[in-house]
Amino acid sequence: MSRNFYILAATLGLFALISAAMTLVPSSFQPGLPANGSLWRTVALFLVLASLGAALIGVMSHLFEQVDRHSQEARKEARRKRREEKN
Repeated sequence: MSRNFYILAATLGLFALISAAMTLVPSSFQPGLPANGSLWRTVALFLVLASLGAALIGVMSHLFEQVDRHSQEARKEARRKRREEKN
């Protein structure tokens, strides 16, 4: 599940880079697109923030998955030890 958030973060980051690069392109190369550089910078900023948020969610979900996996392994190990003690 965390892999999906990493992919989303990378995609949003790529779009943020493209939006930031659009501020450097002259308006004559952008027919029909907003020529205002501050609009592209604002879009890039929001995309970077969304990318960082998705990456944070991905990291946190990965950590929780790890904790859940380790606790499940510990429960299985404890159950195995109890069964060996009975026999």
